[in-house]
This record gives sequence, C-alpha cells and structure tokens, in this order.
Amino acid sequence: MPKNTNFTVEIERETDGRWIADVQELPGVMVYGKTRKEALAKAEALALRVVADQLEAGEKASEFTSVVFSLV
Repeated sequence: MPKNTNFTVEIERETDGRWIADVQELPGVMVYGKTRKEALAKAEALALRVVADQLEAGEKASEFTSVVFSLV
C-alpha cells in the first residue's frame, strides 16, 4: 500500500514584497519568489531535490512512495 509523505509549505509575504516559502519538515528548504506561485513552485522543486538526494544516498529508501504538499 502506498505511503504518503506530507510536506507542509508555509508561505508569507516579506515587507519588501517578496514571498518566502518554507517546507517545515525539511530543514533548510526555504526559498524566495517574486510571486506567491513562484515561491511555492520553487519550494516544491527544492523539496523534491532534497528527497531525491536522500533516496540516492539510501537514507529514506522505503519512506517515499508518494509526496503530498499542503499549504499553511
């Protein structure tokens, strides 16, 4: 049975107008974007790169069957 791995993306607007997105379950996965949509896309892409690196290193081999992103 597939196991979902849920990542929570927190998005806020900075005082200078940029958007910041942070994936809470993956320390260091934080990005800026010109728009909310761009920040979300960049955060999801970086999170998937981190997951891919973990899989290649054998750190999380059986943990990731399905990845789900949720906004807060």
